[in-house]
Amino acid sequence: MAELDLITRPDEAAARALPSNVEAEAAFLGAALIDNRVIEELVTPLRPDHFFEPVHARIYERILQLLDRKAVVTPVTLRPYFEADEALKELGGVAYLARLTADGQGLLAPRELAEQIYDLALLRELVSVGRDLVTKALDTSESVEPMEQISAAEAALYRVAEGASVGSEAQSFRQSSFTAIAQIEKALASGGHISGRTTGLDDLNAKVGGLHDSDLIILAGRPAMGKTSLATNIAFNCAERYLRDMADGIAPEKSVGAPTAFFSLEMSADQLATRILAEQAEISSERLRMGKISREDFQRISYASQRLAELPLYIDDTPALSIAALRTRARRLKRRHDIGLIVIDYLQLLQGSGRANDNRVNEISEISRGLKTLAKELAVPVIALSQLSRAVESREDKRPQLSDLRESGSIEQDADMVWFIFREEYYHNASKPDEPTETSTGDALAKYDTWMQRHLEVVNKATVIIAKQRHGSTGNVNLLFQSEFTKFGNLAHDSRSYEPYE
Repeated sequence: MAELDLITRPDEAAARALPSNVEAEAAFLGAALIDNRVIEELVTPLRPDHFFEPVHARIYERILQLLDRKAVVTPVTLRPYFEADEALKELGGVAYLARLTADGQGLLAPRELAEQIYDLALLRELVSVGRDLVTKALDTSESVEPMEQISAAEAALYRVAEGASVGSEAQSFRQSSFTAIAQIEKALASGGHISGRTTGLDDLNAKVGGLHDSDLIILAGRPAMGKTSLATNIAFNCAERYLRDMADGIAPEKSVGAPTAFFSLEMSADQLATRILAEQAEISSERLRMGKISREDFQRISYASQRLAELPLYIDDTPALSIAALRTRARRLKRRHDIGLIVIDYLQLLQGSGRANDNRVNEISEISRGLKTLAKELAVPVIALSQLSRAVESREDKRPQLSDLRESGSIEQDADMVWFIFREEYYHNASKPDEPTETSTGDALAKYDTWMQRHLEVVNKATVIIAKQRHGSTGNVNLLFQSEFTKFGNLAHDSRSYEPYE
């Protein structure tokens, strides 16, 4: 009955004082004014909106601004900024600034004070989330959508867990520019090629600058083109680069790799693991499944599995995931493992909220918007594989176009980048003429020779068509494709090309 009492008496709960410690805030500010290095040595990400007392928040904000200007901050240097502050006058005017530094008790434990201020701010945020949740749950005047409310509550709790504040929706240009400069610095440190997460493919990195945080990348292609292979290659390369960087002592924020989450709605986790093992050991996955391998092959597989044991690659093979369930699982992985890349295989197997089941176009639109929202919320790149319509097969030119994206134009609109994977070898092999014999005519020999010449040009090659890119130009990137191992790699320098996309 206690739980019911809490729900039925919201006024009593609202009347309770919010968690706060104004004295701790004053002591911390006093310590910062006596010794400015206190703020420089802080471990806790303390912001002005973490202070309960509005005057204290304004004082702390001004301290930070002056420190950015390399100024010495004391009650004297702060005085001009607060002489007209009406709220400060109620506390005694500018003399209050001097009183903050009167006893200096805050210098005994400034870090502990900062942690307490931060923790109490999170508790206040949690109270706000809880009140909002109760209010919405009790309001049945509009359509009742409990799953949406649960998803919204999870998102709000995730923001609290990450230390986000509802008062910081808008970022100053100063904050945004610092983030941009950090990205530029990372690109410079990488040799001028990567500003985001690495794909492990040099030509692709050079063309798109890596995988950028908050971006939704659509990787599309017809069956047998190698969509899943390219996705697993990228996921492995990104996770493996992170592992190498950690071993080399590189700070996580400076690494171009990242722990990776792979949501496989088509293949089971063990099938996907077998595929990755086959790719890295360079053994045919078909031979591996059938057990047609030598002892040397088995040793290579064993070595590859040992090397991959510590790989920060997390596979979720839950079938028929809804977009809401995907977001929940992704948030959990972000919180537990700090994932920096999400791969989804594939978009059309995701389910919407259920309200748009009668209209597949609307459902796909909801899913694509949800994936873009997820990328922004977690600040990670999201690669979503997508099928293409059969219209490609009816054209003489089999190269995919944006209009071939299946079921919804919103996929193209929501995506920051759209990649098409195309292998001319696949279609060229389908037109292979009969091999010549001793009785073959001259025309048959010439036809086979022409086919063979073209075959040598396209064999073991794949093209990633960058059809849309918000951050740069479109174009084509040629890659090596080892069909036997379903493994993508870099071509030799003289084979690289960046053809324009038409």
